[in-house]
Amino acid sequence: MPKEVKGIIVSRLIVLLAIILVPISIFLIYFFVDFSLWYSNDPILNFWVIKVISPLVFSASWLFFLILFANRFAKTMESFDDKISVVPSRLKFFYGINAVYILFIFVFPVVTPIISILSFASFAWRLATFRKENWEEDTKVSTFTWAMMILVLVIPIFCTVSVIPEFFVLADFLWNDLWVPLLPYLFKISYSLFTALAIGSFILLFYNAGISEYEQFWVETSKKQRIWNIKILEIILFAFFLYLDLLEFDVISLFYIMGFIFIIITSFVNFIQGKSKVKGFKSHLFGYLIAAVFIGSNVLFSTELISELLRVWSLIISAILYIIVFFYTFLQAE
Repeated sequence: MPKEVKGIIVSRLIVLLAIILVPISIFLIYFFVDFSLWYSNDPILNFWVIKVISPLVFSASWLFFLILFANRFAKTMESFDDKISVVPSRLKFFYGINAVYILFIFVFPVVTPIISILSFASFAWRLATFRKENWEEDTKVSTFTWAMMILVLVIPIFCTVSVIPEFFVLADFLWNDLWVPLLPYLFKISYSLFTALAIGSFILLFYNAGISEYEQFWVETSKKQRIWNIKILEIILFAFFLYLDLLEFDVISLFYIMGFIFIIITSFVNFIQGKSKVKGFKSHLFGYLIAAVFIGSNVLFSTELISELLRVWSLIISAILYIIVFFYTFLQAE
């Protein structure tokens, strides 16, 4: 059942925002990153190919692709929760932020040329065959259709070839100019959010007789009010922890240690008691393990190198998990 907020279907809203924001982001990337053509130093040619034609072609490609598969994207997001049952519901937002960030930096630039070629080919196919109503299995594609597809593909292929060397520049820009400077703040936000959610999960253990039912796919109506109270508490705690971390108060380390202990207890209780009390209980041990490695790297290891390595890889692993499952769900959606 699609999730709704005041009558608005959340998955449809996300797709609509993607249709608007993805083309805009492509133009912004090509505007701010200092790309140049590998085959010409002509400033006029560089301007038209890099600043105008390439972002226009790639933006139009994503726009066509997102509109064409709008329903599939919406259905993918609606069934995504079921596919990532390895991740606790209360930590899905925590992991989701990292997944979107990694997706934008490392996957989006590589996939864009492929999307562009497929979109232009699909558009040419539809344009050449829009009058044909019935297709038999042995129906042959006309020479005109093939010729039109090949002709249209010249545009995205030209743009792709023109900017291929610049993909490395883009990756370097997104990594060094965006991700690395923002990484300390991402850690602070993630630690604060994680600790607030860990405390909320721990409190729910007592409300639900040892099982955090909020982390399963069903919740009794009588307990919804308690959950909303805890959600409000989590928001307040998140803001409080983030405030302490940004201002570098030493006491924040104690709260992070407390969050680490709570998440270990929560995962253990949910795994042991949940198996015996809830039929079809979904064990989130792997999801908790990644979260524990992430938060534990900050509170258990005094060696900065080890701590940094564990934090980064816990983020990357959780992001890869999300991305793989999302693409798998998209391919399986009807």
